[in-house]
Amino acid sequence: MEPLNVLMVGTGEYTTGFVGTGGSASDKKVGVVGLSMFDLRRRGKVGKLGMVGVNGTKYPAIREHLHKNITLAYNNLDTSFESFPADDAKDPDAYKTAIDALNPGDAITIFTPDTTHYPIALYAIERGIHVMITKPAVKLLEHHIALLAAAEKHGVYVYVEHHKRYDPAYADARFRARKLGDFNYFYSYMSQPKFQLETFKAWAGIDSDISYYLNSHHVDICDSMVSQLGYVPVKVSASASKGVATSLGCHESTEDTISLLVHWEKKDDPSKHATGVYTASWTAPQKAGVHSNQYFHYLARDGEITINQAKRGYDVAEDAAGQLVWYNPFYMRYAPDEDGNFNGQSGYGYVSMEKFVDGCRSINVGEMKPADLDAKGLPTLRNTIATTAILEAGRRSIDEGREVRIEQNDGTWRLM
Repeated sequence: MEPLNVLMVGTGEYTTGFVGTGGSASDKKVGVVGLSMFDLRRRGKVGKLGMVGVNGTKYPAIREHLHKNITLAYNNLDTSFESFPADDAKDPDAYKTAIDALNPGDAITIFTPDTTHYPIALYAIERGIHVMITKPAVKLLEHHIALLAAAEKHGVYVYVEHHKRYDPAYADARFRARKLGDFNYFYSYMSQPKFQLETFKAWAGIDSDISYYLNSHHVDICDSMVSQLGYVPVKVSASASKGVATSLGCHESTEDTISLLVHWEKKDDPSKHATGVYTASWTAPQKAGVHSNQYFHYLARDGEITINQAKRGYDVAEDAAGQLVWYNPFYMRYAPDEDGNFNGQSGYGYVSMEKFVDGCRSINVGEMKPADLDAKGLPTLRNTIATTAILEAGRRSIDEGREVRIEQNDGTWRLM
């Protein structure tokens, strides 16, 4: 197979680990997308790499950051890339110029504010470019359906980066859930410390909310577990708390914590119901010890599953931190191997990237079609419709103060 040429859209924390003033204070100090793609290029799976943002004046600092924290840290790993716009320019439409420079069969990754996912993805799809979109894929169900139609028309692969599907414990739980009978109840919680809001102030409460940002993980995990049992979401009500984020300088509309109450129903037996409760917050204590507190409880007819991924049995005490810290090397392992090379290929953040690259390459040589990848149960655009429907319904429930119904007839989804 030929290496896949990839354009990385977005220059922020998840792509580069750079947040404007230097490395991120989160667990992604050197990013995820860029590091993974640089290593996949070293391994021969990725070819040309590009990066596009809005503000080209950031690139000198980004390149210095990547050289210092990746090239020098991993045996001179090549971190070069072609950039758009120029280093002395600012251009909100630079992504169009960058995508126009690609060829059909090339790919892009989209790690930008939620409201920009749809126009960027559509522009690429219409030009025969494969697309990876960070979660949430889009904010509106109608946009999700429109992207799906465009992807099918142009024969491209659109993949949603729900990396929690590749967390070893979550993946095992999804498999075991198949054997536990009818779905009954799901509860999840995910949070990040308040300091992370400094990174998100430009869009928090304006372009998106904490439910789209974090609940998207567990909503997708639950849907991927129970859809295989025939369950679909039928109605959503949501509530939110406010006060902490706004006191820290976030936009006045920024909620602290959002909870979604989702009613599920078995398609072939409407008498069977289940309940899902999904809670997300970005106002956890500053010194919570973990970047992401995350757990869920799944109850079914013949058993239950409980997962707590906050601490993972890995405790680190550092004078600089002034507290115990619980790291997550299962997500991105940043420690090099004995030869000095990057050694995180088994981390589920990396695995998610590699799954996308492998899928694109297999399509490009005719080994598979996008529908074949849908059938594998990967987080493709087709396999994540319910997640988008639930997240938008939750947002509308809060904004409109009512319960929102989800209807699905002959594969057509709509909110009522």
